[in-house]
Amino acid sequence: MGKTFGSQSMAGQLERVLMRSAASAMRHARASEWHYGPGFDPGKAAAQHEALARLVAGSGAEIEWLTDADDGLADSVFTHDPSLMTDHGAIILAMGKTLRRDEPALHEAAYSRMGIPVLGRIESPGQVEGGDCVWVDRTTLAVGRGVRTNQDGIQQLANLLAPKGIQVYGFDLPLWHGEEACLHLMSVISPLADDLALVYAPLLPAAFYQMLRARGIRLVEGDADEFFASNGLSLNVLPTAPRQVIAVAGFPKTAAAMQAAGCTVSTFEADALCIACEGGPTCLTRPVLRQ
Repeated sequence: MGKTFGSQSMAGQLERVLMRSAASAMRHARASEWHYGPGFDPGKAAAQHEALARLVAGSGAEIEWLTDADDGLADSVFTHDPSLMTDHGAIILAMGKTLRRDEPALHEAAYSRMGIPVLGRIESPGQVEGGDCVWVDRTTLAVGRGVRTNQDGIQQLANLLAPKGIQVYGFDLPLWHGEEACLHLMSVISPLADDLALVYAPLLPAAFYQMLRARGIRLVEGDADEFFASNGLSLNVLPTAPRQVIAVAGFPKTAAAMQAAGCTVSTFEADALCIACEGGPTCLTRPVLRQ
């Protein structure tokens, strides 16, 4: 039997991925409670999520679905954040957003059902969200230290991964739009291949920028106007294979920059799901197996 889990690349061939239907997660969501924008509409968001799922499945990836329970956990549709996958098993993370504190248990239950071992857990007062974690290469994990991820969590992550030969580096993030808004490290970088990344350089931590350059990773600049118009979602793209990416529709300059770097870009309409709810196609997927 082949591998069923393992992901220490951000852009290898996506073969297995954890998702949650917006139709179940968001059916009763109130925009004011979840910090969603005025464009949020649960029915429209569900339809847009189905379109994303078709693109993911069309890439050849197997989708593993989280619970369809009517649990009121609207943000659990953003499956990237509550856990981190490694070649040695899953790490169950601890959410910095109070409304999301119950989500890691959903991931642990899913991994148990899927027969995937749990390498460890981030314990309070540590906090780490998956959107702050970027594999620079198979032995280097960059982690954004900000509103959602703290130093205690980063240290716990380092303690879990060091015995596996993986170095963890923490980088400070700016406050940007405040504590209620979400600026993850992955808000300002989306790897497109192991040697290529889409970035908004002005918000990249300087030391992280230097690390990327030193590792020979080519940086593609996302369009600044589109970045601000989308609250950063123009930059949030999902590689299903090296240089094969899924992006939110409506940002042609950023798509053109990726295409000029040799990428094939597929898009889906996501105003009610991604733009309104501050989470793009990467946020909506937790890779379980990349080759």
